[in-house]
Amino acid sequence: MKVVIVGGVAGGATAAARIRRLDEQAEIVVFERSGYISYANCGLTYYIGGVIEDPEELTLQTPESFFRRFRIHMKVRHEVTAIHPEKKTVSVKNLETGAVFEESYDKLLLSPGAKPLWPDLPGMDSDRLFTLRTVEDTFRIKEFVDRNKPRSAVMVGGGFIGLEVAENLRELGLEVTIVQRPKQLMNPFDADMAAFIHAEVRKHGVQLALGHSVAGFAEKNGGIEVLLQDNPPIHADLVVLAIGVTPESQLAKAAGLALGMKGSILVNDRMETSVPDIYAVGDAVQVKHYVTGEDALIALAGPANKQGRIAADNICGGDSRYLGSQGSSVIKIFDMTAASTGINETRARKSGLDVDTVILSPMSHAGYYPGGKLMTVKVVFEKKTYRFLGAQIVGYEGVDKRIDVLATAIHAQMKATQLKDLDLAYAPPYSSAKDPVNMAGFLIDNISKGLKQWHLSDAADLPRDGSVTLLDTRTEGEYRRGHIEGFRNIPVDELRERIGEIETGKPVYVICQSGLRSYIATRILEGYGFEAYNFAGGFRFYDTVMNDRALVEKALACGMDR
Repeated sequence: MKVVIVGGVAGGATAAARIRRLDEQAEIVVFERSGYISYANCGLTYYIGGVIEDPEELTLQTPESFFRRFRIHMKVRHEVTAIHPEKKTVSVKNLETGAVFEESYDKLLLSPGAKPLWPDLPGMDSDRLFTLRTVEDTFRIKEFVDRNKPRSAVMVGGGFIGLEVAENLRELGLEVTIVQRPKQLMNPFDADMAAFIHAEVRKHGVQLALGHSVAGFAEKNGGIEVLLQDNPPIHADLVVLAIGVTPESQLAKAAGLALGMKGSILVNDRMETSVPDIYAVGDAVQVKHYVTGEDALIALAGPANKQGRIAADNICGGDSRYLGSQGSSVIKIFDMTAASTGINETRARKSGLDVDTVILSPMSHAGYYPGGKLMTVKVVFEKKTYRFLGAQIVGYEGVDKRIDVLATAIHAQMKATQLKDLDLAYAPPYSSAKDPVNMAGFLIDNISKGLKQWHLSDAADLPRDGSVTLLDTRTEGEYRRGHIEGFRNIPVDELRERIGEIETGKPVYVICQSGLRSYIATRILEGYGFEAYNFAGGFRFYDTVMNDRALVEKALACGMDR
């Protein structure tokens, strides 16, 4: 059997190695357009910032090491220009010599990935404008930075690549501005959770221009100007464009393979395309979202690797199936870690789901052990069924551990209430006896048994006419430092003695700093016959989100977040 693989990074290299492990006699040829195979594309930004110092560290395997270990022919700087399914051949161009030839196959695997979006805007030919996809792209940016010693940069796009490049350039001492059309960074997160990301980015001196659309670029005064619609331009020494990716599917389209959303390659759960003996994996393929069952494009290394293994199994006569992508991800943002899995509240509501959320702010480990730090956890679940849909966490230590537990729970199709039952490891330096994941489960279990909540979205509409009681149960000092207008202060530890101050027959909306004291207060109030609602998230959450909204709106008015 002869297998030809187009693309040699996550999906292609994984498939090649797996095929060899399953079939020692197979002839395997991989064509990679760039000069590198099996490189650490998720580490490229850290080479720009000097965190990874040796460029060889970016290369996980070389064509020579791959051949020594697996007897696989890795042909870099070779571009497949056409697929001929009727002949079972591909046309290949050697990019170094210009030679063109045909290569036959018994099985063909496409792993072309996705390319950065390159909009049709004025000034796109500037040599101060970069995108980041390959090792060569990284070297170009690094060489420009080392040679020109730029003092300022603009990131167009505030997703994973945009934030990582912004951080690394900022750590090099550059003034960095992120321009983003949506009013928030990191779309996998809801806007309320993104507020914590915005605060961390601002804390480290990165300026945000959210809600702004780029109209083009123009070289001026020895630099480049980012032209904004209806706002003054932003001047910088270089611009990195990271506004998203599009599936690299021209080969598949020209060969007559069925395509899916946004031109992606359509595959079944065996990673088979519409043409016999042709498989496809990675960022170029359409998948099913594991939570919603909807068609999705999820460009992440983990799914690409799994898909490569599954395709290899099936090429070698097996019957492996891809169950769908969940979108689990994590990112370092300066000192903070942000992670998500499943779908967020915004996506859930757009999908027509009737959902609720809990928001909590637990410590990363036992409070009495030194060094614990707060994290903010948001869990999304379906009302009535309590189907667990997704989670987001922003914090510091322990975020990655908790998101992986939650991702596993979603994959296992656990109900959100069952998070309370998970038996998780505990020692004071690592967690609390009630792990944050368990705490989320306790909250959701309380809701399933009648606990009432109110949310940030309810705050502006709460009546101030005396028809309801608005109660802040923090200490007097906390209340003086900031509170929501219209809320009166009775500390939770005084509530029983002062219960007569609360008018009976009216609902009571309760808030505290994190949600714990207000929860205790709602239980006390219920014990005295009141209808009580606990605020999801606490005043710390409310204050962070409202301050962020004010800064974003101010920036929209003046053109920059300062």
